[in-house]
Amino acid sequence: MVLGARDGWAAATTGTTGGAAAAPRDVRTVSKRSELAAALAARPGVPKIVYVRGTIEGNVDARDRPMSCDDFADPAYNLPAYLARYDPATWGRTPVSGPLEDARARSQANQAAQVVLDVGPDTTVVGLGGAKLHGLTLRVTGDNVILRNLRFEDAHDCFPQWDPLDGADGNWNSEYDNLDLVGATHVWVDHNDFGDGADTGSVEYFGRKYEVHDGLLDIVTGSDLVTVSWNRLHDHDKTMLIGSTDHPDADTGKLRVTVHHNEFTAIGQRAPRVRYGRVHVYNNLYRVPEVASYTYSLGVGVESRIYAEENFFRIPAALPLGALVEYWKGTVLHATGTLVAAGHARPRPVDLLAEYNAANDPDLGPDVGWTPALVPRLDPAREVPARVTAGAGPDRA
Repeated sequence: MVLGARDGWAAATTGTTGGAAAAPRDVRTVSKRSELAAALAARPGVPKIVYVRGTIEGNVDARDRPMSCDDFADPAYNLPAYLARYDPATWGRTPVSGPLEDARARSQANQAAQVVLDVGPDTTVVGLGGAKLHGLTLRVTGDNVILRNLRFEDAHDCFPQWDPLDGADGNWNSEYDNLDLVGATHVWVDHNDFGDGADTGSVEYFGRKYEVHDGLLDIVTGSDLVTVSWNRLHDHDKTMLIGSTDHPDADTGKLRVTVHHNEFTAIGQRAPRVRYGRVHVYNNLYRVPEVASYTYSLGVGVESRIYAEENFFRIPAALPLGALVEYWKGTVLHATGTLVAAGHARPRPVDLLAEYNAANDPDLGPDVGWTPALVPRLDPAREVPARVTAGAGPDRA
């Protein structure tokens, strides 16, 4: 179970084999958080394969007993007091600070100690039929990692932070992604499912959604040589972020990522949003069921070099074509071979760059300065809906 020799950026240089060289003693099957944590931490530096069976719950104590948000809360924190203290009507637009914010941060750290598990180098984590990670964040920090056939669900933050300076009216921001790649290299994320589950987080405070979810899959902090293939990402807002800051210490020349044959359904934005990286986005299926919760799909960030080709969009008739791309201080975008089915109309070719430039200023240029070479097969966009619908997600590898 290794990545193909030409399957995207993760196939470059040494390729991606994960724990393929693991000795029998380093192959484990786990069904509890404690077992998963122990398996990932065992024998550092030694190749390992971890099979996940059933549902593993992240919000538990060291003995796998369920924990609630109240169990993680610092004694000095409670939400009603936090809301009263930082109400924009009285607090204004100053960053939140003081004892209650400190107590919220300690509460968040208490939860993080249980729900965030690190994945080191030369590791394969693969789900057996129906395997699910609920309320967990896997944080990949090593080189040569494979994650396959898993359902990532509801990595929720019990203690979101109010940021008065986020947007015109402020926003709630949460901490956890389902899967984080942090300074990781040679990573293959394949045939997984990412979503929020039943926790839709519909509560509002200060007129803004009390957002308990952050990203589904984020690739940040100098991560490099990544292939994201045949996954389902759905029912979520901030979906896939590649590069987390406009002022990087480690991102320039890295964040080389391939995103292919994934299904993005009912997502709000970031499919993906890119800073700095040379990112190949091809043969993906985008389903936008309604306009109200949708913002954009391709985010063109600072010094990004997105090469998008042969993607298929199914969108409402009322959604402007120029809204499929969003400007985040980038300057260029290659987008060819796109098909769009709007409403009940038949799919038709759309020049995403021309549509964006006709509706927005400043214009984006077409020359991203590179051409993808590691492509095992480029399907025509007309075949994408059938192939991705049939093949993306767990238990279809």
